[in-house]
Amino acid sequence: MNELLLQVPVIGMEVEQFLLLFITALAGGAFGAAIGALPAFIFTGFVVFLGEGIGILQRQIGAIEAIPAGELAAGITGVIGFGAVTGPHIAFAGGVAASAYAGKKYPDMNPADGGYHFGKDITYAFGTKPDILAVGAIFGVIGMLLTQVANGIFLNVLETTPPTDFIAVSVFATAFLARPVFGYPIVGKPAGDGLLDMSPFERGDMHPQADGGPEEHAGRPATEPWLPHQYKWSGVTVIGLVGGILGGYIWLQTGSIFLGYAISAISLLFLNLGVEKIPVTHHITLLGAVGAVTLEPVAGSVVALLAAGLFGAASGLMGEVTQRLFYSHSGTHVDPPAMAIAIMMLAVWLLSILGALPNAGYL
Repeated sequence: MNELLLQVPVIGMEVEQFLLLFITALAGGAFGAAIGALPAFIFTGFVVFLGEGIGILQRQIGAIEAIPAGELAAGITGVIGFGAVTGPHIAFAGGVAASAYAGKKYPDMNPADGGYHFGKDITYAFGTKPDILAVGAIFGVIGMLLTQVANGIFLNVLETTPPTDFIAVSVFATAFLARPVFGYPIVGKPAGDGLLDMSPFERGDMHPQADGGPEEHAGRPATEPWLPHQYKWSGVTVIGLVGGILGGYIWLQTGSIFLGYAISAISLLFLNLGVEKIPVTHHITLLGAVGAVTLEPVAGSVVALLAAGLFGAASGLMGEVTQRLFYSHSGTHVDPPAMAIAIMMLAVWLLSILGALPNAGYL
């Protein structure tokens, strides 16, 4: 009875462990603001890569003395990589919120002469500015709470599998929350013929307030696609097929669902360093691995690999749809890969419930 009283309701975690997580999430969110959202996510890739590599090694050689099989890898991947230190719902979310806040509060900090709204600059490191780090800390905790409560409701209250990836849900939920909190439109008004129309960007149309308006709109395009080099349907489909197959193959050969995701996240180091046209693929390789996981038990490796390509393409296209709907017309970053992962994993869960798929992937 006393043990139950010492647990946080719904989350099902002992109070001391919850306080450790809460305090660390504050630091994790501030860390994301300090180094920038994208660099924080790149660190996620490196840490998950390490954890998954150790996991593969442990599966090959068996348990390490005094460490149960798989526990070390799970600690690095789950507790650190997807946890309070570099978890995207904490560190990346903190960095995204920091950029949204700075876009309104400090538009003069924008290093670019024109370009997208400063609130979308997820590469910018805010260093040690206390108020910006405080914003990151608060949103890091919000992201942690959203994830813990959502998972707790399904795991501890309903005693069932979560219906989607709530880390991904928290990433875009906190980003949407930042928009009204800091004075941005939740979706924004499209400059073309509807939310899906990217032609104003292709024509070079400028934001109505780009010239002579508020400083935050100076030199800003009327429509801002998430990735100027990765928004055309054909290209997104092709990179989706390619990345999906690679993610599926990695799982087939190593048994790691998240290793392809980690490699994709690490590849963004080059994008952050200014290498043009590096594609963003972590939502693609992850769903490619899921496609292989769900089809291999009933269809064999070759069909599973083809399914991985289809899952990857579907996730890539879902990311493109969500960026056109929710990213391009407002002034902050709302993460299309996170939205794609959440929607695709919900679909996988539903199909598994209906019996159309033999399992729900990593859920």
